Amino acid sequence: MTVINLLYISISGNTRAFANHLAEYAKTQHQANAEQPLIHLEEVSDATQNEGETAPYFVMIPTYLDGGNGIDNGFHELMTTAMGDYLREPGNAAWCRGIIGSGNRNFNEQYCLTAKEYCKEFNVPFLADYELRGTDKDASRIYAILVKVAQADA
Repeated sequence: MTVINLLYISISGNTRAFANHLAEYAKTQHQANAEQPLIHLEEVSDATQNEGETAPYFVMIPTYLDGGNGIDNGFHELMTTAMGDYLREPGNAAWCRGIIGSGNRNFNEQYCLTAKEYCKEFNVPFLADYELRGTDKDASRIYAILVKVAQADA
């Protein structure tokens, strides 16, 4: 395994910033030990053309909601629906190996709710979470999780 594929969607720039941070962390790990995989990033947006996934990948998604708390009054996703649409394209979800969620802990039960809902819908594991732009510690922790899952899948 030389590369981990990571698809993400970013609205405010926080997810993009953390995805780049994670890819940079992977690069330093790979430079120290060539057996450690790099991370290949692909940003999904409304303009993304589905070419069909043909290799394992992971998803990173923030939570933006337009109502609903995910507990007793529904779930109304806002602005990140392009990722859900992409995953719903025939065959794409079958290659997804897990989802990483982000959000703001101030929103309590809604924290990472989009990622958790996607996990249910697409029957994939919720692997990890981080808040806002993440930290160095988050990058290290999440990279280790991605490597472990990817190696088990190989």
